[in-house]
Amino acid sequence: MAFLICLLSLCALMFIAYKGFSVIMFAPVCAMGAVLLTDPMTVAPAFTGIFMEKMVIFVKLYFPVFLLGAIFGKCIELAGYSKSIVAAVIKMIGAERAMLSIVLVCGILTYGGVSVFVVVFAVYPFAAEMFKSAAIPKRLMPATIALGAFTFTMDALPGTPQIQNIIPTSYFKTDAYAAPWLGIIGATFIIFVGISYLEWRKRMAQANNEGYGDILVNEPEPFEHENLANPYLAILPLIVVGITNKLFTNMIPVYYGKSFEFTQAGTAKPITTVVGSITGIWAVEAALLCGIAAIFIFAFKDVAPRFAEGTKAAIAGGLLASINTASEYGYGAVIAGLPGFLVIKDALSAIPNPLINEAITVTTLAGITGSASGGMSIALAAMAPQFIEAAAKANIPLEVFHRVASMASGGMDSLPHNGAIITLLMVTGMTHKTSYGDIFAITLIKTTAVFVIIAVYYLTGIF
Repeated sequence: MAFLICLLSLCALMFIAYKGFSVIMFAPVCAMGAVLLTDPMTVAPAFTGIFMEKMVIFVKLYFPVFLLGAIFGKCIELAGYSKSIVAAVIKMIGAERAMLSIVLVCGILTYGGVSVFVVVFAVYPFAAEMFKSAAIPKRLMPATIALGAFTFTMDALPGTPQIQNIIPTSYFKTDAYAAPWLGIIGATFIIFVGISYLEWRKRMAQANNEGYGDILVNEPEPFEHENLANPYLAILPLIVVGITNKLFTNMIPVYYGKSFEFTQAGTAKPITTVVGSITGIWAVEAALLCGIAAIFIFAFKDVAPRFAEGTKAAIAGGLLASINTASEYGYGAVIAGLPGFLVIKDALSAIPNPLINEAITVTTLAGITGSASGGMSIALAAMAPQFIEAAAKANIPLEVFHRVASMASGGMDSLPHNGAIITLLMVTGMTHKTSYGDIFAITLIKTTAVFVIIAVYYLTGIF
């Protein structure tokens, strides 16, 4: 019965998210509903002592990353740099390789620190123009954007500042560059297999003379090829984020040591920060600040007049995304404390191989919650000590556990109720019926990549 209560709660949250209702509103409802059915007396204490406490902890740690990422992406847009990067890649790759061009553009923007939500809005006008001119069905566009923005640069490539690559740092005391070779191998697999699949789908459609499509919704205005910024200058802020992220990752532990203690004026008790658990978060925050500063230095006249108004929506989006994920984190903490979760945990723990155990656990919970960061947070909050113990027994570096957790979170997270998928379909004017099948194929490819890197590690020992 306890297991069925957990399952009912999880299914309810998934259904509610699929229907488009706010997770912020219904995550506590579903969590407290499960508590009510288990032990009615603990509803209020569990809400205050578990749900809200864990939600606040998540916001304290990760809200600045969401916020700075959203502002950085908006500044890239205001400066006209996103258009410049897109135009340069298209010119370099060629319009006939429209799908590869869009995947690379999405990858560059995402790896440079632009939020996956921002990338969809920035790339769609260019993707629509290229697909139309190449007579590629528009229904394949969401899967193409998903491959570029939601996969290899989100959590596979070492150093990516996306939140899915930052969350494991606080659990495993690693940094954003953990297991770089496994990340590169996984990214290569995803790109090669993903592009091969999309090109195969394109050839099938063109053989049937399908064309771009005639039932079109939310078509963008034609792209105006105005004077664009120099592409080398446009990509510079992205390079700044990548380089400074690495520099700060190395410098912070040297400067602060393993822990840092200070006393606030008027208080006797010192405030102690365990630097090892927060280095990755501090590093990416500082790197994004450097990226924003670089944009202001090189595009002040374009950005400054519109910064106040332009960043309002970005800040709102960053706040919404972080609170959504924090709500799921609080929800997961409540569920993890129920007797029924022990049944799920024991079942997952029965998987003997620790890396496969972690991969299945993280991707399963990411799929249930419809959130890569939310599912990973739930899994690591509940089972990180177990993974760390297993790593010590099997002599597996925690960097490998970091990369497996990060990549697994971006596996089955993109089920139909995933917020980014819903946003992607809405922006492109497509529906689940027309386009989700190909998105799901990309999801399967991404999930398979996790087990590919696990096999590579066991066969070669490299990480």
